[in-house]
Amino acid sequence: MYAYSGICSTVVLLLLAALASAHEEDTQSVLLTKDNFQSELETSNYFVMFFAPWCGHCKKLAPTWSKLAEIKNDDSAAQVKIGRVDCTNDGDLCSEQDVTGYPTLKFFKAGAAGSDTSVKYRGARDLDAFGSFLREQLGLESDEDTTDETDSVAEPPKPVSVLVELTDDTFAKHISSGKHFVKFFAPWCGHCTKLAPTWQQLAETLQHDTSISISKIDCTQYRPICADFEVKGYPTLLWIEDGKKIEKYSGARTHEDLKAFVSKMAGGLSGEEAATDKTINGAEKDNTSAVLQLSEPNFQHTIEKGVTFVKFYAPWCGHCMRLAPTWEQLAEKFVGSDAVKIAKVDCTLEVNKVLCGEQKVNGFPSVFIYRNGEVLSEYNGNRSLEDLHDFVTRHLVEHDEL
Repeated sequence: MYAYSGICSTVVLLLLAALASAHEEDTQSVLLTKDNFQSELETSNYFVMFFAPWCGHCKKLAPTWSKLAEIKNDDSAAQVKIGRVDCTNDGDLCSEQDVTGYPTLKFFKAGAAGSDTSVKYRGARDLDAFGSFLREQLGLESDEDTTDETDSVAEPPKPVSVLVELTDDTFAKHISSGKHFVKFFAPWCGHCTKLAPTWQQLAETLQHDTSISISKIDCTQYRPICADFEVKGYPTLLWIEDGKKIEKYSGARTHEDLKAFVSKMAGGLSGEEAATDKTINGAEKDNTSAVLQLSEPNFQHTIEKGVTFVKFYAPWCGHCMRLAPTWEQLAEKFVGSDAVKIAKVDCTLEVNKVLCGEQKVNGFPSVFIYRNGEVLSEYNGNRSLEDLHDFVTRHLVEHDEL
């Protein structure tokens, strides 16, 4: 019995040693803890791996992460440091950063250590993919050029954020005139984190309506401002006009409910963002467009019946812009049809990033045809109106014959 206990103790010690050694070899990345996390991220851009020593995927990634750190941390021109957080030692820190699986990789801008402002990495785990992601986050031009008809997902130019982040220096002047919908939040707040992608989507949806501003302010940094507006819980969403609080929003926090509130308070929305008068299976259809604009909340419901031809795109993508008028013409050919829907998904919106990953979108534009909720194939043919129309019609005929 004692011999058995001794063997068990030895096995346990060996396992612990093996787990501990998983990241001992990584001497290049900066070990971040609850004691130095805030101070490090205040002064530098950081790409951080949140890991657990026992995690197999973490151990597999460790050599690549160490190599990335060796490249970036020794390069003064790299503008970013590579760090790591051991969640078995700093569980509270990982919880604050909404880490729910290992490894979780996040990019933080200097001075923005809150999970609400971090960017979660979801791409391939190799040096090239990491490099492209960091160039994107740092707003650097890619060194690569391509003439292929599909633009790489990993190399978009950094977009200018349409969600205004307010500070002590900018708040008063910003809200002093005009109409504003402001989110008062705390980075540690779970409900704030859950709302963050929807709030970003709302700002992007309304970016062309210059009469309305969608913004946010961190109450952990600017407490006096939040106190002045009687913010007692997070998130608090206030409609402000010409510097005065008009109404506190207390409805559902879906994109459509928030947009409807803005439309009500503003007396309607301008241009393309005006309320639509037609929907198909819950998907919005602009009065001026025959193409359905899909997003993660309505995607599955829309494609579950009939044939749906979907273009996954990015607004900055040149090939997408060239395809856009043809895609519109294609949609017009099927106006009134109950069997065919022509749709599109903007993969740059935060709310759609998981969806585009799940649909295996590897470049822009990516075009897939679905039947009764199942993907049939990716379209890789000529992007002329005639070829696209023939492709859809062929699948529609096959569907009718079943």
